[in-house]
Amino acid sequence: MRSRLLALLLCALASLALGHTAHAANKVTIGVLKFGTVSWLLDTIQANGLDKAEGVDLEIVPLASTLATTVGLQGGSVDVIATDWLWVSRERASGGEFTFSPFTTALGAIMVPPNSPIKTLADLKGKRLGVAGGPLDKSWLLLVAYALRTANLDLRTETNQEFGAPPLLAERAKQGELDAVLNFWPYAARLEAAGFTQLIGVEDVVRELGAKGEVSMVGFAFSEAWGKQNPETIQSFLRAAAKADELLATSNEQWDRLKKLMGENDPSFNEATFEALRRRYREGIPERSAAENEADAKVLYQFLRELGGEKLVGPATELAPGTFWNGGKS
Repeated sequence: MRSRLLALLLCALASLALGHTAHAANKVTIGVLKFGTVSWLLDTIQANGLDKAEGVDLEIVPLASTLATTVGLQGGSVDVIATDWLWVSRERASGGEFTFSPFTTALGAIMVPPNSPIKTLADLKGKRLGVAGGPLDKSWLLLVAYALRTANLDLRTETNQEFGAPPLLAERAKQGELDAVLNFWPYAARLEAAGFTQLIGVEDVVRELGAKGEVSMVGFAFSEAWGKQNPETIQSFLRAAAKADELLATSNEQWDRLKKLMGENDPSFNEATFEALRRRYREGIPERSAAENEADAKVLYQFLRELGGEKLVGPATELAPGTFWNGGKS
């Protein structure tokens, strides 16, 4: 009798252990900026039960900065973050083993105020140009390469740049303290809603530099080892994200539900801003394969390496192999 009870107890403990393991294997913890655009996608996943339908236990961890997201991924406190393939390639070149799956093709743009006399890149000579990020910002360097190639214009020496945070530069542009501003796409969309016009989009720049189509610079990054250990879990998460994008591409009702979230922390948010953000998000939903994106990334990498050097790309002379997730194939 005692041995039978012991056997039953051991079976129960084994079942609990197996159940816990299965739950853990299906859990995806994603670290995101609280007010970032990725939050719109994740909210859509959870609000429509797309994670549960794919068998994923999705936990969202709001973080305060881009640095906090990369530190969280490196430290193992989160499984997935949103970042760019250049960070992933640099980490791999330095011994890391993260990998990348595309999320959006939306990129920044140079925006000019209403009635601006600036009509071409050449008109930027001698002007005050705001640049979101720093001198090693990817969009800035790609734009520098584009201007050198198409207009024989070195924006680094022939404009007066002001580097800074995207919202600060957008506000300074509105106040007339900048002649033009190169800003990330959500802030470019907000400026568009305020009456600014686009001088050139980074999407146009990458095509001139040799890309065959729209390139996803930003995507989901995660440990390659974790992805290979949990291939169905990561693929289920990516499927849920793709289904959420399908909803966001076609359903205005989904956007109406998101409107409150989109307007958080933005006192100037209005209907024009909402419509500009929705349109730009939809335009940025990826339609090309990871392999196509990777081929274009290899081309753009060379421009970034030439202009940004090791400080930007790390020691590698080409995009690190394995930067783009291939589904866990060897």
